[in-house]
Amino acid sequence: MSEIEEDEELGDDWAAAMNEQASAETQGRRNTGDFETAQFDELENMPSMGERKMSKEDIELDVILDIPVVISMEIGRAQINIRNLLQLNEGSVVELDRLAGEPMDVLVNGTLIAHGEVVVVNDKFGIRLTDVVSPSERVKRLT
Repeated sequence: MSEIEEDEELGDDWAAAMNEQASAETQGRRNTGDFETAQFDELENMPSMGERKMSKEDIELDVILDIPVVISMEIGRAQINIRNLLQLNEGSVVELDRLAGEPMDVLVNGTLIAHGEVVVVNDKFGIRLTDVVSPSERVKRLT
C-alpha cells in the first residue's frame, strides 16, 4: 500500500470516528465537555460546482491540492541550557510556557493557522479546532 493510500485510509478512519462521536453526542452520550453546535446561514444564489465553469483560478488551485504539508500541534515551549538538557532523564518534568487548559497551537509548515483542544477518538489523540487564524493575521505574523 502506498503512502498516499495509507494517508487516505487514515483520513477515512478519522472521518468515520468523528461521525461516530457526533452521532453519540447527539444521542445524549457525550464524553467530552459541553459545547455549542455552530449555526450557518444558507448560501443563496451560489451556483453549484457542476453548474459553474472552471475558471483559471480553479485550474491553478488544482496544481497545489496534492502538495503534502506538515501539520503539527504545539502544547508549549521551554528554553533550557545544554547543561540542564543533559541532566534530563526518565521521569524528569520540563515546565512549559503555557497554563493548563490553554488551547494548543496548530501549525502548518511552522505557521500558526489555528488554536484547538485535545480530543480522544478511538484511543487516538486528535484536535478540535476552536479558533482559526484569519489569512490577514497569518500574513502579519510572517513579517
